[in-house]
Amino acid sequence: MAKIPHILLIYTGGTIGMIKDFESGALKAFNFDKLLKHIPELKHLNCTIDSASFDEPIDSSNMNPKYWIIITEIIENNYEKFDGFVVLHGSDTMSYTASAISFMFENLSKPVIFTGSQLPIGDLRTDAKENLITSIEIAASQKNGKSIISEVCLYFEYKLYRANRTTKINSEHFEAFASPNYPPLCESGVHLKFNESFIYLPRRSKKIKIRKKLEENIVLLKLFPGITENVIKSILEIDGLKGVVLETYGSGNAPSDKWFVDLLKKALKNGIKIIDVTQCVGGSVILGQYETSVQLQKIGLINGKDLTSEAALAKLMYLLGENIPTSEFKSVFETPLRGEMAV
Repeated sequence: MAKIPHILLIYTGGTIGMIKDFESGALKAFNFDKLLKHIPELKHLNCTIDSASFDEPIDSSNMNPKYWIIITEIIENNYEKFDGFVVLHGSDTMSYTASAISFMFENLSKPVIFTGSQLPIGDLRTDAKENLITSIEIAASQKNGKSIISEVCLYFEYKLYRANRTTKINSEHFEAFASPNYPPLCESGVHLKFNESFIYLPRRSKKIKIRKKLEENIVLLKLFPGITENVIKSILEIDGLKGVVLETYGSGNAPSDKWFVDLLKKALKNGIKIIDVTQCVGGSVILGQYETSVQLQKIGLINGKDLTSEAALAKLMYLLGENIPTSEFKSVFETPLRGEMAV
């Protein structure tokens, strides 16, 4: 007889577990135990569920690498006891957190599914129940005694995505997330339909490794027509700056002004790593395709390819924390590590 999957539900905070404050009318986090009471349907799933919670649930706007490490350690300390993990998280920064967690676990062989909701669990029209129930069902789904999913994912509104391919696209619709450059791993309808050819295959023979050193001295710099030399100079000369995710136009294009290229050259010479990602929701950086990106290619900017800005920031934090030699950093960054970018 097959063993019933054992799932750990981790509550960090977010709209899914909030209620309205009677005095202010604002949403605030409430006791996690009450969350489970709102969903008696969980008892009918073909798995057993335990739960863990942040001591003080937080709004996802307050999320930062300190909390990423807490989530990582909860999973690490329970990794051998459970078959899968579902993390309840506020939607605003979910793609950032889930992307970071994907890099912090090397050789993951169990599902870690992030989910949340646009409406609180107690709201009459809430999307929380479906998101939570299906996330747990996916985390518990097995084939030949092994988890079908063995990577960090994000589930929202009937679709399961690779976490480090996602971005939040809407603050009001239930379909809040998209994965512009990679197909869904699973779609929920009458049945769960897994798109197995797109699912990451784990190296089960390799032992899991947990990475907790993250470099936080980085910045996201979005170009716009009219951005001034003083603004870019002040950002690139921030004391202690280690890395920049540069959101460029189209397929990686940027102004060809001498002052702009010179500032980037100086930053690179000072050891600052600069990643070129596109501002576009979908598509990829192709350095050298247009004249306005030839200079960026020549001076040695790192090609972010089809990375989302969220994944680029997470990957940069992770790789800077690994103290990779400068001579190897560009090559390592441009290589897919967790399925986060095209080959």
